Amino acid sequence: MQLPPSDEALFPDLEPPTPSPSTPVCPGAGVRLDVLVALPAHSPLSMAPLPYLHDTALPPGTLVRVPLGAREVLGIVWDEAADMPGTEVAPEAIRPVRTALTDLPPLNAHWRQLIAFTGRYYQRSPGEVALSALPPQLRDLDAVQLGRRLRKLQATATAQPPDTPASVPPPLTPQQQQALQALETSGEGAGGQAPRPCLLFGSTGSGKTEVYLHAVARALAATPQAQVLVLVPEINLTPQLQARFADRFPQERIAALHSGLTPAQRLQHWLAAHTGVARIVLGTRMAVLASIPHLQLVVVDEEHDPSYKQQEGARYSARDLAIYRAHRQQAQVLLGSATPSLESWYQSRPAEGDEPAGRYLRLAMPERIGAAPLPRVRLVDMAHAPRGAVFSPLLLEAIGTRAARGEQTLVLLNRRGYAPVLHCPDCGWKSECPHCSAYRVFHKADRTLRCHHCGYTERVPRACPVCGNLDIRTLGQGTERLEESLAEHLQALRRADGAPLAIARIDADTTRHAGALEAQLARVHSGDVDVLVGTQMIAKGHDFRRVTLVAALNPDGALFSSDFRAPERLFALLMQAGGRAGRDAALVRPDTPAELWVQTQFPTHPLFAALRAHDYPAFAARQLEERHDAGLPPYSHQALVRAESRSQEAAQGFLRTAAEACGELAAATGVYCYPAVPMTPQRVANQERAQMLLESPNRAALQHFLHHFSQMLHAHRDRAILRWAIDVDPLAI
Repeated sequence: MQLPPSDEALFPDLEPPTPSPSTPVCPGAGVRLDVLVALPAHSPLSMAPLPYLHDTALPPGTLVRVPLGAREVLGIVWDEAADMPGTEVAPEAIRPVRTALTDLPPLNAHWRQLIAFTGRYYQRSPGEVALSALPPQLRDLDAVQLGRRLRKLQATATAQPPDTPASVPPPLTPQQQQALQALETSGEGAGGQAPRPCLLFGSTGSGKTEVYLHAVARALAATPQAQVLVLVPEINLTPQLQARFADRFPQERIAALHSGLTPAQRLQHWLAAHTGVARIVLGTRMAVLASIPHLQLVVVDEEHDPSYKQQEGARYSARDLAIYRAHRQQAQVLLGSATPSLESWYQSRPAEGDEPAGRYLRLAMPERIGAAPLPRVRLVDMAHAPRGAVFSPLLLEAIGTRAARGEQTLVLLNRRGYAPVLHCPDCGWKSECPHCSAYRVFHKADRTLRCHHCGYTERVPRACPVCGNLDIRTLGQGTERLEESLAEHLQALRRADGAPLAIARIDADTTRHAGALEAQLARVHSGDVDVLVGTQMIAKGHDFRRVTLVAALNPDGALFSSDFRAPERLFALLMQAGGRAGRDAALVRPDTPAELWVQTQFPTHPLFAALRAHDYPAFAARQLEERHDAGLPPYSHQALVRAESRSQEAAQGFLRTAAEACGELAAATGVYCYPAVPMTPQRVANQERAQMLLESPNRAALQHFLHHFSQMLHAHRDRAILRWAIDVDPLAI
């Protein structure tokens, strides 16, 4: 989402709501309150607060426990009556509030407005968004239990701060100083306007994290109550970043918000952020909806990462909401990446000719810390390699040479498991999932065939289930097989101390248990691992000081994908992976610089030419030109409508019927509705999936159309449709 100069111009209803006074229903009956609760997404009441009675008026944002049917649920006293008209209920049918959690400070107007916007923009129930943003344990606590936790939190807040001195920050490079000066200037604002968003375009290893730390220190020093929010794309990046912040700010309480916390931990950290006890909040995408009343700075690290886009429920973009939230709260927002999203890159464009500059300020840091050069890119043409070859002989030689010198190698293959398919060469049987239109992946460690879409798992058959052939073979490579192949090829090689090479693997299978990822990363950092095999989770944000060689295997699938964003994701992945190499200049020898090896069948592709030159601007310019010619984002705006049913015909028919009902509105607003087509994969867990793409050059027109289109979906839904959802600004088509 690129916010317009004035978001009110596109969304007049986004003005901060004026709190309406609570009014008695009748004398002596109590005060009517509008309460937001989480209702099913497709309920006709889901978009509006429900009326309840209470003895006294409660401030908006107060948490209450209210009856809903036979249940008692958590709700929020709301003040959006003008924005979300309350539900019409007969006065005698209005039920009383059971409990008011008045010990907890109310959720402030900024937070409530953020929730209201998120619900409207992403076409979801505001109650669903609001309650999903609260810690789950909060829904089960009564007033006494909550009061006990608040008193404990306050006691820790007033305790003596630790005596640990803050670490001494390293001296800033000239480019870091320039970036911080520009950031300070942009934060001053003009005429009461919100600070201008900043895009920190820094190469891998250029010291972006140090800029974040200095920006946070400046924000905390400016105001005694100031809070900052730092977003990271993955849970596994949170511990190392939290350690750096704790080392730099030992006197400050740090709250971490991500799905890896226990319910009790998540409640504790959320309360610390909500009450202002924690002035630094670190988290993944969920943290963007946390209650942070005194927010002054938002940092979005690796802002290009697709992990910032929620894929279930309210399909929001945490990066886009961070920009919107900072704009509303007059806070500064800093986006950082070595490979920015093309939307952010376009919005940070300089003025050129008659075209005005973008709304973001671009801060460039092209040089690495310590004068360490960027890795040299070597393209290996696998078209001339022997059939079935996984590694080129030169790559294996390079791995052995570096291991003998005590250097590490990172091997990237973005596919876990042993092999993506098992097949029978006699009858052609393949390991298809009986519930999905996809293949089950062979996992050798536990001898299972596992569907990565629905989770269906069974033991590997001893023979072909169709013809009985005992010679069942594998097709393709996964990280598990890659680890095994490397061990076979490198078994004769030795480290400098004469020990055999140590090979480790990091992917979703090896990091399922608590603490497994931290333990494996510790082995890598200590030098106990010579070759690290993994998926994209090891290519983001990690500071591997001993890695001097990165090898990317089989990246060609994205070059000719039907998804127009696939080249952007591939380029970012390869640039980020290559950035793990040569970060410590002291370990890089002049005769053998750090390298990124890419094994490909298409070494002459323009994407690899830009990669060899580490020229992201050239790559971005080419992609933006193609998207401009095709009318694709950021030059247009899209939404995907998805439907699931027991039959593909019903799913597609449901989408077509709704589109036909809105045909006149689509023509009037300039929204183009593409035909409904099957999704990829078409069937998941025995449910047929279809989608329809909606596109418009005008965001306001698309939002207006989606509002009415969602009403048509409600009106035309029948029992054949299991569920449907609208994905605004989708990342994959």
